[in-house]
Amino acid sequence: MKRSLRVAIRYGAYPVVAGGTLLTLLGLAGAGVGYWPMFPLLSLGGLLAVLALERLQPFEAAWQADHGGDTRVDLLHLLVSQVLIQTAVALAFGARAALPGLPRLWPDQAPMAVQILLAGLVMDAGLYAMHRLSHTQGWLWRLHALHHGPRRLYGLNSGRRHPLSALALALPGLTLLMGLGVTPIALGAWLAFMSVHLAFQHANLDYRLGPMRRWLAVAEMHRWHHRRDHREAQVNYGEVFLFWDALFGTRHLPPAEPARFAVGLDEASPPEAYLAQLRWPFRT
Repeated sequence: MKRSLRVAIRYGAYPVVAGGTLLTLLGLAGAGVGYWPMFPLLSLGGLLAVLALERLQPFEAAWQADHGGDTRVDLLHLLVSQVLIQTAVALAFGARAALPGLPRLWPDQAPMAVQILLAGLVMDAGLYAMHRLSHTQGWLWRLHALHHGPRRLYGLNSGRRHPLSALALALPGLTLLMGLGVTPIALGAWLAFMSVHLAFQHANLDYRLGPMRRWLAVAEMHRWHHRRDHREAQVNYGEVFLFWDALFGTRHLPPAEPARFAVGLDEASPPEAYLAQLRWPFRT
């Protein structure tokens, strides 16, 4: 591959794909375009772009290989995650329609871009809090450990989460947003963008974000969170933003040149089969 193309992918992949997806979602939401099917399709397009870029310029060549059928299993996890996301958006639309007289504290009249970013901040704060608790509370960790099980990081395992863990992580933010009367399209747009961002966060892609890595939870930062050495991994909990990590003292800034180390769990790894993985947290 030509050096110019490598540099373009390294520094342009996230701004073009993730940034482009977000700007498109902001524009569509502001123009009043309906959520279905455009927003999920944009999210899918972003994910496919990440998977294609991984093949062109992997961060770790060894992570390109399937590990015991994990690609198929991770596809199933990702499908379930997307069903949960679409269910959350449908609930937001349903709540707005079913309770038209409910007092709303949400700034409905603000520009849609402002509403989307506000929804993102609220959602991300809740995810940070629950993610951190998931590393300290035994029963939450048993559910969340499935996400840390893989011995490689790549775009598809962004969705490898036990459904109960995914619900626990998202519930505080979603509950607060719906209680405030969030505009459903704002929530839907943010969740569509977040799916693309999370694929980048776990991507086996050699890309960099320069100084912005201090504030966005991209792969350079998040790989450290997946270190196999559990003591070193209790950092960089943010899902999209690292504001919360900076504020609460859990942000770790790795070297400018991304480090390479083993990922996964020190303890026994999850089983390979999908249904066995769902049962795994409840083992005695």
